[in-house]
Amino acid sequence: MSSPSKRREMDLMKLMMSDYKVEMVNDGMQEFYVDFHGPNGSLYQGGVWRIRVELPDAYPYKSPSIGFTNKIYHPNVDEVSGSVCLDVINQTWSPMFDLVNVFEVFLPQLLLYPNPSDPLNGEAAALMMRDRPSYEQKVKEYCERYAKAEDVGAPPEDQSSDEELSEDEYDSCEDAVMGDPDP
Repeated sequence: MSSPSKRREMDLMKLMMSDYKVEMVNDGMQEFYVDFHGPNGSLYQGGVWRIRVELPDAYPYKSPSIGFTNKIYHPNVDEVSGSVCLDVINQTWSPMFDLVNVFEVFLPQLLLYPNPSDPLNGEAAALMMRDRPSYEQKVKEYCERYAKAEDVGAPPEDQSSDEELSEDEYDSCEDAVMGDPDP
């Protein structure tokens, strides 16, 4: 078995050689951005998001942390921070997976099959359960407003919203941390 650093290097190379645009942060291989297109057949189709990826030291034995840098309206994504509930990936992550799987399997499944019973965005979850047509309309509005291809990579202040959520307006998944990986 190759070392975790060799594996990280191989997985990153595979991701860079795929159809995804990858932008490294600094010179390290632990943090980078990937442009991700909403899956066909989903409410998010046509949208493009910049995803921040952080690889823990124990990668591939520990899953990467991922977060949306431009806004997305989804029950399992924190609207303010863009954090994705770590349970979404951690429950199914295995060292057999690689970074391409995150963008070809995990994120498309997250967008195609939201789980309103474990929300990071309580408002989105409640709206989805209470009024599906209004939820779908709001998802499309967010895609149109925040996920245009030409806006990906723009500074967050250029994508500001008139709406601010208070902490009371959304629940948080216990494992929703887009910061340092657990030791």
